[in-house]
Amino acid sequence: MRFLHTMVRVTDLSASLRFYCEQLGLIEIRRFDNPVGRFTLVFLAAPGDQPRAGTERAPLIELTHNWDPEIYDSARNFGHLAFEVDDIYATCQRLQAGGVTIARPPRDGRMAFVRSPDLVSVELLQKGAALAPSDPWTSMPNTGTW
Repeated sequence: MRFLHTMVRVTDLSASLRFYCEQLGLIEIRRFDNPVGRFTLVFLAAPGDQPRAGTERAPLIELTHNWDPEIYDSARNFGHLAFEVDDIYATCQRLQAGGVTIARPPRDGRMAFVRSPDLVSVELLQKGAALAPSDPWTSMPNTGTW
């Protein structure tokens, strides 16, 4: 398993970038605009965490800006922790066998969500290409929120 990023929802992307980049000193690593989903993702890293040639990329902060106004209460602005796993099906099976509810099953062989005992969302992402869709995951519904 490898830690990937922490996601924070932001209401004003410009103000947030001023804070995180200009004031805090983080560096924008990449950006993804999704007009269909109406959101922008901006990935930031600390200067000391930037990868060097031939090394793994650093853990990142993902700023998520939803284009449509939304009020973030009850800490909803904090999104999730993300981990890359070698086998998403085996990981979900192990977690489920240990009593963890799979909130968003890996129906696509690529992504799943679980929650910690304190209700922190944890995203699991398949390393490399998505695995072929497989039961019981393809037919499993979402459970709760993620």
